[in-house]
Amino acid sequence: MARMHTRRRGSSSSDKPVADEPPEWSDVDEDAIEQRVVELAEDGHSPSQIGLKLRDEGVQGTPIPDVKLATGKKVTEILEENDAEGDLPEDLYNLFERAVRLREHMNENPGDHQNKRALQNTQSKIRRLVDYYRGDELDEDFKYTYDVAKEYLE
Repeated sequence: MARMHTRRRGSSSSDKPVADEPPEWSDVDEDAIEQRVVELAEDGHSPSQIGLKLRDEGVQGTPIPDVKLATGKKVTEILEENDAEGDLPEDLYNLFERAVRLREHMNENPGDHQNKRALQNTQSKIRRLVDYYRGDELDEDFKYTYDVAKEYLE
């Protein structure tokens, strides 16, 4: 797939191996995995960080290579069931962080035209994602501004 804001093509990468069931060495109970996912979410970790922590640290000392194979549900589905999800989708939250960081940089360095363009591109992505999420995960009258982004990050 082509890049959004440049003329270059995207780079190809490897795919995850196809697996139908979790490995036999990872035999942790589904309820224990779900409890650990909720605990990590309450500690303030995002779904991707939760997946990395389960892969590296595991549950009760046993690593969990793939939560979906072990439980039959994605991390975000587990969080939705237990009402432990965040206010914003993770991708939108990350773009908010980037936009605020770029805006603060632009206030200190007004002549930095390259980062001015990066801020414009990031805000464009944010507006596109807000349109996608509006109604489902965001309010119907949600509008992106710098102040709104800063408020969500605090």
